[in-house]
Amino acid sequence: MPCSDLKESTPLPARTLYTNAAVFTADGAPAEAFVVEGSQFIHVGDEAGARIAAGKGAAEVDLEGRFVLPGFVDAHTHLLMTGQALQKVQLRDAASLAELQQRLRDAAAASDAPRILGAGWLHSALDGQPPTRQLLDAAVPDRPVYLDANDLHSVWVNSAALAELGIDNDTPDPIGGRIGRDPGTGEADGVLYETAVQQIIWPALAAQATDQDRDAQLEEAFANYLAVGVTSAVDMAVQDDDLAAFRRAMERRNGTLPIRVKGHLLVARHEAESDNLAQVAKAAWLAAELHSDWLQICGIKLMVDGVIDSCTAAMKEPYADGSSAEPVWDRASLTPVVIAADAAGLQIALHAIGDEASDIALDALEEAYRRNGPRDRRHRIEHLETVTEANVSRLAALGVVASMQPVHADPAIQDTWRSMLGDHRCERAFPWTEFTEAGATLALSTDAPTAPHQPLPNMYIAATRRSALDPALDANLPRYALKLADAFCHATRDAAYSCRAEDRQGRIAAGYLADFTVLDTNPLQADTAELLTNSTRLTVVGGKVAYDAGVSPAGRPAAAGARVGQPA
Repeated sequence: MPCSDLKESTPLPARTLYTNAAVFTADGAPAEAFVVEGSQFIHVGDEAGARIAAGKGAAEVDLEGRFVLPGFVDAHTHLLMTGQALQKVQLRDAASLAELQQRLRDAAAASDAPRILGAGWLHSALDGQPPTRQLLDAAVPDRPVYLDANDLHSVWVNSAALAELGIDNDTPDPIGGRIGRDPGTGEADGVLYETAVQQIIWPALAAQATDQDRDAQLEEAFANYLAVGVTSAVDMAVQDDDLAAFRRAMERRNGTLPIRVKGHLLVARHEAESDNLAQVAKAAWLAAELHSDWLQICGIKLMVDGVIDSCTAAMKEPYADGSSAEPVWDRASLTPVVIAADAAGLQIALHAIGDEASDIALDALEEAYRRNGPRDRRHRIEHLETVTEANVSRLAALGVVASMQPVHADPAIQDTWRSMLGDHRCERAFPWTEFTEAGATLALSTDAPTAPHQPLPNMYIAATRRSALDPALDANLPRYALKLADAFCHATRDAAYSCRAEDRQGRIAAGYLADFTVLDTNPLQADTAELLTNSTRLTVVGGKVAYDAGVSPAGRPAAAGARVGQPA
């Protein structure tokens, strides 16, 4: 049968022969056909050999010359948050403060919801003004408004939201976070940063949502991921609500999920070391309990610092305005947690954007290695937007994975980022090729919902350092661009390695899980810009058709996210 005849949940015989394809195996071996039996590839190669391996009685699917590659492994994302963000007022492409305010007015007029929730606002859209509660009060004065910043490291709220949260002049800042305050009056100005978001706003909003809400949001994320060829994801901030939603999704499907999910439990910093270590123990317990092909808890996530756009990333030198930011986790608090998690066999993912933060992260990892002895660890540092050359070499020598997101280097969103640094540090930003040249494993991901979940625009930026939003813009440090074939490998094979799945995922090879995606055209034989218009024709997970080009898995056209953001 032709590819176009396949539909979601199409029942196929136990053995299926796929022919007439340009197969990108991610291991360098050329192929034009492959055979799937059950959930695995059993043969990959030329058509003659595949026909022999398939034998009589196998179904045959003609892929009509299309490009096949391993299913994308989004090695750093936030699944439930992505589903939630898709249902909020979209603000990434609001070009001005007036447009942002009008979108909020329109949302308030269209709904009697008790709160207005928005996602993706950028500092560059505020016409040079700082975000304040008064600016939001001017748009929606009578209902609480909560707007996630594009990087998810701050939330902008109006006066009604501050009142709902119980925040006043005497509310203390949590460790590692800050409640923004008017420099003249000391009153809360309407922006909460870092752990103030995680410990104040997130729990408050979670308490207002139902399990039914979260289930629908998670299904939204699954549907959108399958529609763009993603078959596996690493959720990088799992909390109790996320985990409960994953469990319910598995119950609805008799122990499976639409895509494979590995999770890192978010460890929040507390003053008492015992409270921090208790979270590590919880992660270890969950890792022992949840270890299937579909859902695993494999490690912890630690937010060593913040982000450059908000001047909360920990830098060795001051920002352009002379300010400096302390890390969320300093060495004294971080090192015991890293040692304990490493001893428990957990993978450790350390968010480190500033060059000082990567110093702190690597120091803690080195101490854990010294205390706990040699073994294959597979720890990771996330984002690495600014990093010293010495720490590139240290990371590679330690076998730490460099987990990075090309979409965060999109030139269309770089103005604020670059202006906050304003010096030589801008010239070594997002240095992907330095890591590969040093011998480190580079895993590429999206960090949705701080950026679109679609992998192809991500690959375009990786291969060009140009903007997926405005390709007419000049490339951002083109010397760090990757070859497109290498970028595909970093988003499949190496992303699987980053989550200890390299023996079963990330390649099209005999013995591997039959997780793959089919694109309309071959991007390796076309202008790179065509990645922005190429699309997914078919997504197969574990040998079963999970998405076809006609409709999304939820039975409706796949949602089209279009804008790019900053890391979480």
